[in-house]
Amino acid sequence: MSNNNQLYIPLFDENEMKMVEHHISKYPQKMAAIMPVLWMIQNKYGWISLEAMKYAGDLLNLPADHVLGVATFYTMYFKKPMGKFHLQVCTNVSCMLRGGYEVFDHICSKLEIKNKEITSDKMFSIEEVECLGSCGTAPMLQVNNKEYYENLSLNKVDELLTQLRNSK
Repeated sequence: MSNNNQLYIPLFDENEMKMVEHHISKYPQKMAAIMPVLWMIQNKYGWISLEAMKYAGDLLNLPADHVLGVATFYTMYFKKPMGKFHLQVCTNVSCMLRGGYEVFDHICSKLEIKNKEITSDKMFSIEEVECLGSCGTAPMLQVNNKEYYENLSLNKVDELLTQLRNSK
């Protein structure tokens, strides 16, 4: 049962619940495990729905509003589905000075989407982000919170988009 007395299907299997318990064990208070639990949900489902936030709250004995507050405060948590390839383009100072906005605008134009939108085929989404920690190799972008692409030019961006589109 969730906090509002609605039934839902558990999001985590037995092994994932062991990982939740591991995260809880790292902190003096259960509530401190909210960020890694939300991250687990996002890694499994690609985004975090309101139902998933309630589920996380139930696991950690937290009110749904508290979980919602954490999930909405941090931009790393997606509150709606994203594309198969979520592109995060850094536009902080180093990247901005070396063409970060040009890269971002080029991708938006090429994919015909704006910040935090998804292409009609659900293949790509894009997000302008602050520092991704690659100032010495600016401009850069990150794909799916995993892969960094640095020292970008518009030609390199076009090649990357083609490579990603062909990797279906």
